Amino acid sequence: MQSPGKSLKEALLCAQNEDRLTVGVYESAKIMTDDPDSVSFCVLAMDEEFECDIALQIHFTLIQSFCFDNDISIVRVSDMQKLAEIVGDKAEQLEDAHCVLITNPADGSWEDPSLEKLHLFCEESRRLNDWVPEISLPER
Repeated sequence: MQSPGKSLKEALLCAQNEDRLTVGVYESAKIMTDDPDSVSFCVLAMDEEFECDIALQIHFTLIQSFCFDNDISIVRVSDMQKLAEIVGDKAEQLEDAHCVLITNPADGSWEDPSLEKLHLFCEESRRLNDWVPEISLPER
């Protein structure tokens, strides 16, 4: 199996090309509240600058809980800047790439092998009691 980081990058780019990506804590929370069944995958990003941000930590705890309750695979990345470079196409997205959601295709088709590999990676991590595994994104 290819590295989880490479699979994550491919899944994010595929979702972005298909307009199935939501970037931002508040935007993600809105989708999770309005249509939780549409969410397929969640990425939380933290970097040193925000490690002491209590409000962000609370948001992360709530998002993680929601993902667990709704059987949504979730991972953490430690380099928000790399994540923002992959998913950001607007200046404000670069500032709020702490949470990124991948939603299901509207037509119900499911043809993303990278995302499937990530789901399997998350499932295996949960078996090892690693409920929010950390993934390192590859260099550009």
